[in-house]
Amino acid sequence: MIQPAELVSFLSFLQKIQPLTPSALEAIYSLCSLIAVRKNQNLQEIGMRCKTIYFVKEGLARIFYLKGGNEVTEYFAFENDLIIRAESLFTGKPSLKAIQALEDTVFIGIPADQLFSLFDTFPQIERLFRKIIEQAYVHTVNRMETIQFHSAEERYAQLVEEKPNLIQRIPLKYIASYLGITQVSLSRIRASIR
Repeated sequence: MIQPAELVSFLSFLQKIQPLTPSALEAIYSLCSLIAVRKNQNLQEIGMRCKTIYFVKEGLARIFYLKGGNEVTEYFAFENDLIIRAESLFTGKPSLKAIQALEDTVFIGIPADQLFSLFDTFPQIERLFRKIIEQAYVHTVNRMETIQFHSAEERYAQLVEEKPNLIQRIPLKYIASYLGITQVSLSRIRASIR
């Protein structure tokens, strides 16, 4: 059984997004489980259906897919970040993407069907997750626009500004992949910025 103290910071994080009644918090708490994944291991494999909403409690994770035999990093998730494969969660279809721990990582897992069944009873939980999904959608749109309208140098500078600890915690090959450039190009950009 998960201990309440293990979820204090997570539940506090949720409260900042949308105030919740004690009974709504208890309902969310009752669905939460902790899942420990070792560094470089996958939480979910390519081809699996996503049925769970995950948050990173401790550690760091990424979503990636394969293109031409190469791994392409789509998303990084730090503490309290949502990490789901939405295209699978909302369609029920197997995903072409995997979720991988980049450090020893503890995830908070919430079964989506059970969470969604709470929405009628607790409208504030529905509002909470609508806001979380909206934030994730805006992040995705901003990322797409960054790739479309900004140079690799600008994308790297923005990444360093927004997540300065990213550079120390993530292998450069994943950062390069996330930026849509080669590792050689990333090294050149990093050298020119220093």
